[in-house]
Amino acid sequence: MAQSPSQKNIVVLGGSYGGVSTAHYLLKHAFPQLPDKESYQVIVVSASSEAICRPACPRALISDDLLDQKKLFVNVAKQFEQYPKGSFRFVHGTATKLDHTERVVSVQPKKGTVEEIPFCALVIATGASTPSPLLSLNGDEEFLRSSWAEFRTSLPIAKSIVIAGGGPAGVETAGELGEYLNGRAGWFSSKLANPKVSITVVTSDSKILPALRPAIAKKAENLLAKVGVTVIKNSRVKSVTPEGAGTDRALVASKATVTLEDGTTLEADLYVAAFGTRPNTGFIDRSLLIADGRVETNASTLRVDKAGPRIYAIGDVGSYARPAVHLIPEAIPVLGANIKRDLLLAAGKEESAIGEDRKFEEDKRETQMVPIGKSKGVGAAMGYALPSFLVWAIKGRDYWLWTTGNLWSGKQWAKES
Repeated sequence: MAQSPSQKNIVVLGGSYGGVSTAHYLLKHAFPQLPDKESYQVIVVSASSEAICRPACPRALISDDLLDQKKLFVNVAKQFEQYPKGSFRFVHGTATKLDHTERVVSVQPKKGTVEEIPFCALVIATGASTPSPLLSLNGDEEFLRSSWAEFRTSLPIAKSIVIAGGGPAGVETAGELGEYLNGRAGWFSSKLANPKVSITVVTSDSKILPALRPAIAKKAENLLAKVGVTVIKNSRVKSVTPEGAGTDRALVASKATVTLEDGTTLEADLYVAAFGTRPNTGFIDRSLLIADGRVETNASTLRVDKAGPRIYAIGDVGSYARPAVHLIPEAIPVLGANIKRDLLLAAGKEESAIGEDRKFEEDKRETQMVPIGKSKGVGAAMGYALPSFLVWAIKGRDYWLWTTGNLWSGKQWAKES
């Protein structure tokens, strides 16, 4: 697309929580204060034309009937029709190369040839991919939906399921599958007797949910037992046969033999790889990354200092905080304020007139909520353990769908906070 030499692009790579929120915040609160604001444009680049409430995947993968699909998926471009024409552009494509020296990002659109987009500011919000194609938007929305459809073909006939990973994704997936396939044990039973489907969670840790205290982890294990789920701890998956089972979309519904490090083998009609994530940073020069693949990000300002002026990172792709969805909304006002400040300085405003940087400080208190089936759950918030009914009320009812409408539409960012 031809661009005016005077056009100033603020490119946001990623169309999920961090990217969509940043774009709204800038359009609402930075653009109105910029001189010659008509010359600026926010360009959101996303591999998916739709955003999804990613935490809902453990329930959503079972059936479309369990969650409101109109809330689960939303069209990204439509969320920005409220802004003046020319101030926003959506590119359905994937970033293939970032030249942070020349300040150009190469994008491969879903259809068409590679486009090189120059930028005056860049926000990296590309997130992370999961080993399993069932648990996040590793591609576009069609890829995710087709992965779920493939998985569901084997679900009615499965007699054994193995889930690798004892973090929230693994525990939530086990709890959802357990209750859906097996039901729940009675009030006075410590575990479900003779479950229809054998479900096993394998974790390399000494307990499931390592971010939570042992007592909460034990409570989670007890709740899993009530829906027919067994936990194997201190054990790591060594290999899976056939190769690609559980991670390749074509093999997401295939039978598998799971071999543990101690030589134990588990036969699975379905295998779910629910461990770890991989930052989506393959297009970024390695000099800008830390050892685990995330972008080296200033923990206070959210700038990528090594990349040059007006380049930032937000969400799971950045190193400024641990990967956690609830930390992204806390970081958005800081990021938005610092981008606005940098743009005003670049436009010739005096530093004395626009104030200091805003500083982000990660809340490191124990905070994590993990539904286990439709009505139970465990968790903590700001260091305080939560009763099961509160976990259900806040997250377990619909896995945060009640919160995402305002975020996607930008209403959450109506006020400059």
